[in-house]
Amino acid sequence: MQEKKILILGGKGKTGRKVGERLTDLGKTIRLGSRRENPPFDWENPETWAGALEGMNTVYMTFQPDLAIPGASDIIKRFTTEAVKNGIQKLVLLSGRGEDKAGVCEQIVMDAGIDWTIVRASWFNQNFDEGFLLGPILAGEVVLPKCETPEPLVDTDDIADVVVASLLDEKHNGQTYELTGPRLLTFEQATAEISKATGRDIRFSTLPMEEYKKMLAGSQVPETFIWLIDYLFTEVLDGRNASVTNDTEKVLGRKAKDFSEYVKETAASGIWRPTKQPVNQA
Repeated sequence: MQEKKILILGGKGKTGRKVGERLTDLGKTIRLGSRRENPPFDWENPETWAGALEGMNTVYMTFQPDLAIPGASDIIKRFTTEAVKNGIQKLVLLSGRGEDKAGVCEQIVMDAGIDWTIVRASWFNQNFDEGFLLGPILAGEVVLPKCETPEPLVDTDDIADVVVASLLDEKHNGQTYELTGPRLLTFEQATAEISKATGRDIRFSTLPMEEYKKMLAGSQVPETFIWLIDYLFTEVLDGRNASVTNDTEKVLGRKAKDFSEYVKETAASGIWRPTKQPVNQA
């Protein structure tokens, strides 16, 4: 069999970093795709794509900030065409569970004429320690748009393990996996678990969407991210994802990581200890 030579787009991101670490431990040939690598990769600069693809035959695709944003499908179409042109034989795409707009990008990958696997994920646990919720956790107050819909938060360790399996094993070709955690939590319940584990008083409150968007804009948050938050909280978090799946167990032969396990591990790392300086919500 031909050696897998894997390009990891978003190689320094929440899932890409872990995928790269796992593949390196397995002795696989990888290339991290990011602006600071050599050769560089930049989704906004198509001139960098061919150099990053050269010599590779498999790609793990993550797109920032989300496949649902306006214009993403045009970029994904152009990239998949370039990938096929450069001899790529398989694409593994990270997508968002329940995101109809991301489905357009998924279909582009499916129609590329090469092998593919789609990995749809729920909200990441790691949004609380690597993403936009870390600042509020450190500041002791999480403010989000009003939403009481529970979400089956998923851990990036599970995502990375499923992605690695999908990249390396042909039996996952043509499969779409929906990854969730093993139980449903509201954002308020998740915040309360972190508060208890850290022994800190971390308050939780909500704002109407328009007020929340004004708060983000006042903190110079990019318009694309504000659009995405609006889309996720007003369309995706409508209950369509308020269920758990067993796809993680189906692929890996083990249960998905529970949020409480993630909280215990992360609290022990010390990253949720408050800093001397307040951290902005953005």
